[in-house]
Amino acid sequence: MRFHRLLLLVASLWLSAQAIAAAAADPLPAYERPPGVNKGVLRVFGASLKGLVKAWEEGYMRHNPDVRIADNPGGSDAAIGVLQHGTAEVAVMGRELELNDYLGFFENKGYNPTEIMIASGTYDTPGASWALVVFVHKDNPLAQLTLQQLDGIFGAERTGGYEGYLWKSEHARSAQENIRTWGQLGLTGEWADREIQTYGYAQGGMAHFFEIEVLKGSNKWNGNYRQYVENGTKILAPGREASGVLAMLAELEKDRCGIGWAGMPQWNQLPHIKGIKAVALSRAPGGPFIAPSRATLADRSYPLTRSVYICLDKEPGRPLSPKVKDFMKYVLSEEGQEIVRQHGVYFPLPAAFVREQLKKLE
Repeated sequence: MRFHRLLLLVASLWLSAQAIAAAAADPLPAYERPPGVNKGVLRVFGASLKGLVKAWEEGYMRHNPDVRIADNPGGSDAAIGVLQHGTAEVAVMGRELELNDYLGFFENKGYNPTEIMIASGTYDTPGASWALVVFVHKDNPLAQLTLQQLDGIFGAERTGGYEGYLWKSEHARSAQENIRTWGQLGLTGEWADREIQTYGYAQGGMAHFFEIEVLKGSNKWNGNYRQYVENGTKILAPGREASGVLAMLAELEKDRCGIGWAGMPQWNQLPHIKGIKAVALSRAPGGPFIAPSRATLADRSYPLTRSVYICLDKEPGRPLSPKVKDFMKYVLSEEGQEIVRQHGVYFPLPAAFVREQLKKLE
């Protein structure tokens, strides 16, 4: 396992150099201060993103000294409610929107919040929207999986799934698409008839992201799915550490037929766990299969890369407030994304993703 982690590090360093070269060839837009006097108060509420939001605010106010930003790092869970009731113009989300976020805003406004991706999630910082990593036992011959295969392993038959708050019956699938033995994944010999044992997180932001990206918006899981929660948080009471995800990874090391998902922040806390390995993933059946690394999160080629967002109240057919639009253009500018890089927790967005987010401001 030490050699496996070394290979991941070497690959990450090589790909990082490629990412830097690609960024130089495709620069982000420069921030241009609007003409005239830019002044007033901009109200920001939500996740602090480990200090990243404050760094953006300070950078923006250096360009616009007559603007005051009223910042309230009240967390992601309350941000949409504050936005929908008009007590903030900018809602910072350290996670993906959930069903109740959409429904609450829509019931109040009659339209959806506008979600702007502002950075990619972290590689190995706890509590910072880390990418999901799939692990199997080191003795398992499996090296790669598609997201469809992950759905077959972790999910169950369903009649549909959610996209935002809309139920989509086209996401239905039958029980025949369940994958319950290692032989169904092409493993032979002693592995062929062994039942796959599944491990992962209980309900929360990480499981919700897995449901969105892998289970097509469904919350129907494999019946043998074993649920764990994050260590070191308020949801894990003292003395209940056996229910924590660190215990899960230790259990996975003992279970040759197990497969589970967590993240680099958790794996890094257990350097003595050498009996599991990360699996490369692909969005499409034919590949490419991408291993999790700093570089593949930076260029967003790794399929389970997460994001952080700013949500805005943009009524259809009406322009954004000029002060909100200008602040967002700063966040998505070359300088704004350089602040992300220097901050060192999250990853700046590739230029193509920035261009897509800028279109949402119009």
